Amino acid sequence: MRYPEFLQQNGTIGFVAPSFGCASQPYKSAFLNAQKKWEKDGFRLRLGPNCYVEKGIGISNTPRLCAKELVEFYCDEESDCLISCGGGELMCEILDYVDFDRIKKAPPKWYMGYSDNTNMTFLLTTICDTAAIYGPCAAAFGMEPAHPAIDDAMALLCGKKLEFEGYDKWEKEALKNEENPLAPYNVTEPSKVRCFPDEKVAFGGRLLGGCMDCLVNLLGTKYDNTCNFIEKYKDDGILWFLEACDLNVMGIRRAMWQMEHAGWFKHCSGFIIGRPLCHGQELMGLDQYRAVYEVVKKYDVPVVMDADIGHIPPMMPLISGSMARIQAQDGKYSVSMELR
Repeated sequence: MRYPEFLQQNGTIGFVAPSFGCASQPYKSAFLNAQKKWEKDGFRLRLGPNCYVEKGIGISNTPRLCAKELVEFYCDEESDCLISCGGGELMCEILDYVDFDRIKKAPPKWYMGYSDNTNMTFLLTTICDTAAIYGPCAAAFGMEPAHPAIDDAMALLCGKKLEFEGYDKWEKEALKNEENPLAPYNVTEPSKVRCFPDEKVAFGGRLLGGCMDCLVNLLGTKYDNTCNFIEKYKDDGILWFLEACDLNVMGIRRAMWQMEHAGWFKHCSGFIIGRPLCHGQELMGLDQYRAVYEVVKKYDVPVVMDADIGHIPPMMPLISGSMARIQAQDGKYSVSMELR
């Protein structure tokens, strides 16, 4: 596994928009405020040509131009790390223009983003054997005041922190909108993870995962190198982290079934599942917990659910490709990561 150098003081942060950019509100104002904060902290900033563009469908620009920006910024020596401007809908369409061979040959560089950015974070890990950060996108760093999860993401990017604890509360209803673009996370709901099959679990493995909506879209394509990856690292055990955006509980169940039948869960050591956007939903007697656990219980590995991963803030940053250790008890949990 290739691990990039962490961002140093006075280093340069590059920004790219292979999915949506920050052309509209509230994202533009939040991104501008984030830039002020980074510059105040002494970082240099380098913005890609698509950061404020909205000419594409579900992405900032045409697939070819989005891919060009992404590859050039990843492979050049001017940026020390990359943060994606945002998530979106059709980042998958840029993949035909992404030169993964060139990325493999370039020195590794941290790439951070989530949601549609699974198309990069997951493929960097499985195709390029390069670690990536599944964490917040650029505009989130502009909130005032910053939530501890945002501070954690920067601490991870700078190599100052590799161990994290779950946050106390989560956001049910956001306050951020066009009129209030810098609103912080509106955390009101007490956090409590659920563990299966036991209330107390401790397990480890090599982290792999992302947004299920994107993962099942990649599954079976020429970009799906997942089975080769998990076979290579089978002795470590694969610790899957998964979360869902648009999928309802039936969609989550189908996604889990599809990944399981594709052989992705072979050599799994456990699962950590984020709160889905359909949190609390039940259809025909199926809830978000049964949607996952009834598919994977045959593997007899620990499953931690309702973790701080993904689309319902706050989100804990995770290094895809790293070795991780998870401990959970009494509704609380922690994640520690090692770069080996």
